[in-house]
Amino acid sequence: MITTVTLNAAVDKTYYMDSFATHQVNRVRRVLTEPGGKGNNVAKIIKLLGGEVTASGCIGGDNGQLIDRLLQTREISTDFVIASGESRICLNLIDESSQHSSTELLEPGLTISSSQWIAIKQKIQQIAQLSTIIVFSGSLPQGVAANGYAELIEIVQQAGVHAFLDTSGVAFTDSIQARPYFIKPNQQELEQWTNTSLTTDQQYIDAAWLLVDRGIEKVCITRGSQGSIAIINKQVYQVISPSIQAINTVGCGDAFVAGMAFATSRQYDPVQQLKLASAVATANALSEKAGDMDYATYLELESAVQVIPL
Repeated sequence: MITTVTLNAAVDKTYYMDSFATHQVNRVRRVLTEPGGKGNNVAKIIKLLGGEVTASGCIGGDNGQLIDRLLQTREISTDFVIASGESRICLNLIDESSQHSSTELLEPGLTISSSQWIAIKQKIQQIAQLSTIIVFSGSLPQGVAANGYAELIEIVQQAGVHAFLDTSGVAFTDSIQARPYFIKPNQQELEQWTNTSLTTDQQYIDAAWLLVDRGIEKVCITRGSQGSIAIINKQVYQVISPSIQAINTVGCGDAFVAGMAFATSRQYDPVQQLKLASAVATANALSEKAGDMDYATYLELESAVQVIPL
């Protein structure tokens, strides 16, 4: 079983408006409400792929109950730690008169106490006994130290479980010290980590090798419409995704992680893993919602993905 861990879960609301203007009354024409947070997006995609997945992490208050309920309506098992406080709401305001321009309002979310952090670590120990892969995704909530993911990864690895990590900033820098099995930095995150502007394929490859040399087995660098660069089992791959007219790119990175976790759990070879993950990420870009795809579209896209060993 694959378990996803979202420590800073959210209710994601998208407001569609004919137009949006500040200092005025704006009427919302259509609303989409989704269980959000990067790990929950991963769980939704794994479920659509036909995988067995449980969504875990931390939720609180009425918003937390809504997140839990929305996941269960998608037949996704849940096993969250309940914290005091209120899980966040993230608003995305879409102005359809201006090429679907987006304005985001992101609440800070929960603040985790020391006792709640102990409960989270105990939960990770429990789910590690039932999982083959545990995916840690997203930002750390307030109150959790920058090395929080490193602590959780060590718990997972002691149980012999593969740890997947998708985070950024200081949390990324501190967490890779624990040598997760898989990481997926995007261009911005990798440039921040290397403190270097990356423009050529070779620069991406050199940066990926720096991470492999730290003991990370699978390094996938996603570059949006430019595809990805990956090193798996010391082999470098260039991935070229099919060209599309994207509807919504939010959650594409989460979909890529979901595809890699699902394909790894099925013991697919590296080329199959990368084709599946890239196709899923591309299919996500053709949906209005993060963590969503049309399965038939994904199958069509998979045959168009090119994976080139270098």
